[in-house]
Amino acid sequence: MSPTRLAPRAPALAVDVSADGIRLPIARARIAEIARDVLHGEGVRDALLSIAFVSRARIAAMNREHLGHRGATDVISFGFQRVNREAPVVGDVYICPEVARVRARENGVGVREELTRLVVHGVLHVLGHDHPEEDGRESSPMWEKQEGIVRRLLAPPRRGRGSRSR
Repeated sequence: MSPTRLAPRAPALAVDVSADGIRLPIARARIAEIARDVLHGEGVRDALLSIAFVSRARIAAMNREHLGHRGATDVISFGFQRVNREAPVVGDVYICPEVARVRARENGVGVREELTRLVVHGVLHVLGHDHPEEDGRESSPMWEKQEGIVRRLLAPPRRGRGSRSR
């Protein structure tokens, strides 16, 4: 008798999005799609990722408890150490839409763009990317990568080569 061989498992990018009681201007399916796009673009084949949209009070409590910072922030991420390169990426991303709305106004962008940016930012942190806290944050390699991804995700779809407007 030959030993039973298991068929190779197909890669899986599992992303769960929760928004209990939080209204979002982007569909949860689109949020998951954005996260999977970042994971795929970073060469991740297997991942278990949770993205939770939380209140200002909840993110402020998390910020104090886990990071030792006072007040609400826009995004907090937790990436769990992989035991080896074949192990799935596992992480949690928490986003506060209320803070995102304030940041969007401050930066002169739409809230959908800001939420897209925060999803990308959170996923990049889960994958181990980092940036300086204050000075140099927006010129860091992580920030440049994030902004390139956001531009690509928000770019209008290109028309096919064969299509023409009349």
